[in-house]
Amino acid sequence: MLWDSPYCVEVAFERSVVVVGGCGHVGLPLGLAFADCGLDVALYDIDAAAVDAVNEGRMPFEEPGTVEVLSRVVGRALVASSDPSVLSTAEHVVIVVGTPVDENLNPDLELISRVVSDLGRHLVDGQLLVLRSTVYPGTTALVERVLRSLGKEIDVTFCPERIAEGKAMAELLSLPQIVSGRSPSVIDRADKLFAKLTSTVVHLEPEEAELAKLFTNSWRYVKFAMANQLFMMANDFGLDYERIRGAVTHDYPRAADMPSAGFAAGPCLLKDTMQLAAFNNNNFVLGHAAMMVNEGLPHYLVSKLESSYPLQKMTVGILGMAFKAGSDDIRSSLAYKLRRILRFKAGSVLCHDPHVTSDPDLRSLDEVLEASDLLVIASPHEVYRDLKVNVPMIDIWGCAGRSTRL
Repeated sequence: MLWDSPYCVEVAFERSVVVVGGCGHVGLPLGLAFADCGLDVALYDIDAAAVDAVNEGRMPFEEPGTVEVLSRVVGRALVASSDPSVLSTAEHVVIVVGTPVDENLNPDLELISRVVSDLGRHLVDGQLLVLRSTVYPGTTALVERVLRSLGKEIDVTFCPERIAEGKAMAELLSLPQIVSGRSPSVIDRADKLFAKLTSTVVHLEPEEAELAKLFTNSWRYVKFAMANQLFMMANDFGLDYERIRGAVTHDYPRAADMPSAGFAAGPCLLKDTMQLAAFNNNNFVLGHAAMMVNEGLPHYLVSKLESSYPLQKMTVGILGMAFKAGSDDIRSSLAYKLRRILRFKAGSVLCHDPHVTSDPDLRSLDEVLEASDLLVIASPHEVYRDLKVNVPMIDIWGCAGRSTRL
């Protein structure tokens, strides 16, 4: 395809899109969606096993709706590769590498610039570089400076992903897309790309778009912390939070979004809340309070169990190790924090998850149910709903149709 660059360079590209980090939870659904819409897509990833799986028509993780799409496009409109030279073949280079936080919860502000610098020799003038994952505010401008220092004439846009795991293929085609850029021509290029997926596009300045993504995840994290704090409050007075929540939300729109209690975890919410705090000179009282509540919930749960059960003499079964229901993703899952605490406090700990295949310590559900003296639902998978057991079962999510009181 040909494209007239604002730098007056006519460039011919072999394909439309290459996704950097393209075999992961964010990149692969996006690449599949683009390919299914008729674009020629390459997925670049350093995970050789994931690359091989995709090229063989196998998903490297669970995501509803992806298997059918992959079978339609692989080998035709989509290919995966571990060769970085594939980056030079596409007009649009989408980077789904975000800004991580370190062990002290401080953003690693250099990761994206290192990635762009390392891949720079494979980038060519006339491309549009799309930053897709959550980044620290100012990262788009930093990437623009890095590319200029490399002598590259490449447009840069930040178009944050907005999907939730388990809903990616539906939400990529239904949610409005935020697009940002320094000039009308950059915005127009990004508009045309994402118009393949969605009919609604919202324009922001790059720094506004960067904050929009952090605001979204921080808002959700604080909201979940509020629910968890209310759960603890009700529980400390011997009351059932889920019964109260059910009454409050019943046909009452102003409270319809009050969440159930549960572990607020995963690869984004805490990380992005801490990024927003760092951006504001660590002046984010609500964000830090939310972290204390959400990260403290496993400790609260175990302390309540200690006061009611002889944990040192008991085998405790943890049901669900993924960070959310219906997922096989264990990144930053608080179920593992719960397991560490219980391994110190209880006689023994057994764990089950119907989706996770990456943890060799997991047992079958029958084995966990048979051997456990006490059960804790850490992730509310569908298989645990209305589960019939003969031992106490702790379910702060309210998924098993029992009281949420500890």
